Amino acid sequence: MRQNELIDILEGVKGGSISLEEAMLQIRQEPYADIGFAKIDLHRSLQQGAPEVIYGAGKTKEQILKIAQLMRERQAGPVLITRMKQEAADYLAETFDDLFYEPLSGIGVVGEFPKADGIGKILVATGGTSDIPVAEEAALTAQFLGNEVTRLYDVGVAGIHRLLDHMDEIMGASVIVVIAGMEGALASVIGGLADCPVIAVPTSVGYGASFGGLSALLSMLNSCASGVSVVNIDNGFGAAYQASMINHMFKGQHPDK
Repeated sequence: MRQNELIDILEGVKGGSISLEEAMLQIRQEPYADIGFAKIDLHRSLQQGAPEVIYGAGKTKEQILKIAQLMRERQAGPVLITRMKQEAADYLAETFDDLFYEPLSGIGVVGEFPKADGIGKILVATGGTSDIPVAEEAALTAQFLGNEVTRLYDVGVAGIHRLLDHMDEIMGASVIVVIAGMEGALASVIGGLADCPVIAVPTSVGYGASFGGLSALLSMLNSCASGVSVVNIDNGFGAAYQASMINHMFKGQHPDK
């Protein structure tokens, strides 16, 4: 059950079109569905404002399909699948004719992306082209959660002039997700330029001494720029989720909304 569905039920009780007993029955519907190999949280959107997301890595294509089918049956709105392989996407496409799949990031969406309703824009920036798979996971997740997203790719510190040519986008964002590997310096640079929260995502891009992203992670954690928070290595989804929560915090209080 989504928040708007609960609001419709309560409005129905208020207006007399739904009895109190009918409303209680709908609200008391099973909060999760147990299908043996998974327990699907159907009330997640009531608790956190967004439905549960399917993490595709480690699941068979049959498991992903069964979870997605149940979520589509029991919940209004699209379903987000992360870290999904092409084989699973091809399998789901046989059942869902409205499946969107982006192979670079492994993001799949069953249904249409919602309209953006955040208070501002989320900027997703990368240090290099090799960071784009993680960046697209972040960008598409943010779009799925109802945000307008601007992409700013390959603006790393090796050529800082490339970044400085985009100050309008940086200063116009309400949240910035910075994705970088190697030494991860881009997060500190943008953090020193922006007047909004910056969420840093270290990636596993780099040579041997980068230790699979650990070097970038430690650099970002030690950033001297204020307002920079850090998520786990390659976790574009987690960064986008946090950015979306920030971008929706004052919805209804913003003069343009």
